[in-house]
Amino acid sequence: MKKAIRIGLVVILSAVLIVGYYYHLSHKNDTTTTENNEEITEVDKIITKDFKKDYPATPREVVKWYNRITTALYAEEYSDKEMDKMAMQIRELLDDELLEYNPETTYIASLKQDVIDYNNREKVILQSKVCDSADITYAMVNGYHCAYVDAYYFTREGSTYSRTYEKFVLRQAKDGKWKILTFKMVEGDADDWK
Repeated sequence: MKKAIRIGLVVILSAVLIVGYYYHLSHKNDTTTTENNEEITEVDKIITKDFKKDYPATPREVVKWYNRITTALYAEEYSDKEMDKMAMQIRELLDDELLEYNPETTYIASLKQDVIDYNNREKVILQSKVCDSADITYAMVNGYHCAYVDAYYFTREGSTYSRTYEKFVLRQAKDGKWKILTFKMVEGDADDWK
């Protein structure tokens, strides 16, 4: 009888240890806070992204990151210093030729003015979407591999909602990274995105 009680206690203790260890492993990375219990914001995630070590692998992923940063610029709260860092993150995604036409100080000043304009008009980007990988067009242009990626932005200005469609042209650099060469607004149809 004593042997059965001991075996029962060992089984119960083992079960408690296994369940406790499982709970510990499954919940140790569930947090989006820092060691000081500060929440990690979308802006924090963007400005700490290291594109030099972890650059998006596909044209679609590049545009998705561009849209993620752009959405944060027009919808989140942040300091001037954080805005400058987000602008520099966008510049990491741009082709050298586009960077030449948009010097850093001019680009940041223009971006800040555009954000102020959005805020004054109470305009917010609510959502952005990038076309599926199967809908990306690839072509050789002047000896460069290029990709054409469509995206849209769903915005609210006051109480009015609208969609804006853009076509991005990305060029593959010598190091294999896809960089945004240009983008422009195009006509779009919501039915194309279902």
